[in-house]
Amino acid sequence: MASKTTNPFTFFQQVRSETAKVTWPSRRETLISTIMVIVFAIIAMIFFFAADQLMAYAISLLLGIGR
Repeated sequence: MASKTTNPFTFFQQVRSETAKVTWPSRRETLISTIMVIVFAIIAMIFFFAADQLMAYAISLLLGIGR
Protein backbone atom coordinates (compact mmCIF):
# COMPACT_ATOMS: atom_id res chain seq x y z
CA MET A 1 0.00 0.00 0.00
CA ALA A 2 1.41 3.34 -0.98
CA SER A 3 1.42 5.97 1.72
CA LYS A 4 0.72 9.50 0.60
CA THR A 5 1.63 12.08 3.22
CA THR A 6 0.58 15.70 3.28
CA ASN A 7 2.08 18.31 5.52
CA PRO A 8 -0.24 19.80 8.16
CA PHE A 9 -0.44 23.23 6.50
CA THR A 10 -1.67 21.75 3.19
CA PHE A 11 -4.06 19.48 5.05
CA PHE A 12 -5.70 22.39 6.89
CA GLN A 13 -5.95 24.37 3.65
CA GLN A 14 -7.80 21.43 2.07
CA VAL A 15 -10.07 21.11 5.11
CA ARG A 16 -10.95 24.81 4.93
CA SER A 17 -11.62 24.52 1.21
CA GLU A 18 -13.95 21.54 1.69
CA THR A 19 -15.73 23.17 4.66
CA ALA A 20 -16.48 26.22 2.50
CA LYS A 21 -18.38 23.94 0.09
CA VAL A 22 -20.75 22.69 2.80
CA THR A 23 -24.30 24.05 2.75
CA TRP A 24 -25.15 24.68 6.39
CA PRO A 25 -28.82 24.68 7.49
CA SER A 26 -30.37 27.97 8.52
CA ARG A 27 -31.48 28.62 12.08
CA ARG A 28 -35.12 28.12 11.02
CA GLU A 29 -34.38 24.75 9.35
CA THR A 30 -32.48 23.60 12.42
CA LEU A 31 -35.34 24.65 14.72
CA ILE A 32 -37.97 22.89 12.59
CA SER A 33 -35.88 19.71 12.40
CA THR A 34 -35.34 19.74 16.16
CA ILE A 35 -39.06 20.17 16.84
CA MET A 36 -39.89 17.33 14.43
CA VAL A 37 -37.43 14.99 16.17
CA ILE A 38 -38.92 15.82 19.58
CA VAL A 39 -42.51 15.34 18.35
CA PHE A 40 -41.73 11.98 16.73
CA ALA A 41 -39.84 10.85 19.84
CA ILE A 42 -42.92 11.67 21.95
CA ILE A 43 -45.18 9.81 19.49
CA ALA A 44 -42.87 6.76 19.66
CA MET A 45 -42.81 6.98 23.45
CA ILE A 46 -46.62 6.99 23.64
CA PHE A 47 -46.90 4.10 21.15
CA PHE A 48 -44.41 1.87 22.99
CA PHE A 49 -45.94 2.70 26.37
CA ALA A 50 -49.41 1.76 25.09
CA ALA A 51 -48.10 -1.43 23.44
CA ASP A 52 -46.33 -2.41 26.67
CA GLN A 53 -49.44 -1.80 28.77
CA LEU A 54 -51.61 -3.75 26.32
CA MET A 55 -49.24 -6.74 26.30
CA ALA A 56 -48.97 -6.68 30.10
CA TYR A 57 -52.76 -6.70 30.36
CA ALA A 58 -53.09 -9.55 27.84
CA ILE A 59 -50.49 -11.65 29.64
CA SER A 60 -52.14 -11.05 33.00
CA LEU A 61 -55.46 -12.21 31.53
CA LEU A 62 -53.91 -15.31 29.94
CA LEU A 63 -51.82 -16.39 32.90
CA GLY A 64 -54.04 -15.06 35.67
CA ILE A 65 -51.12 -13.50 37.51
CA GLY A 66 -50.18 -9.94 38.31
CA ARG A 67 -52.55 -7.03 38.61
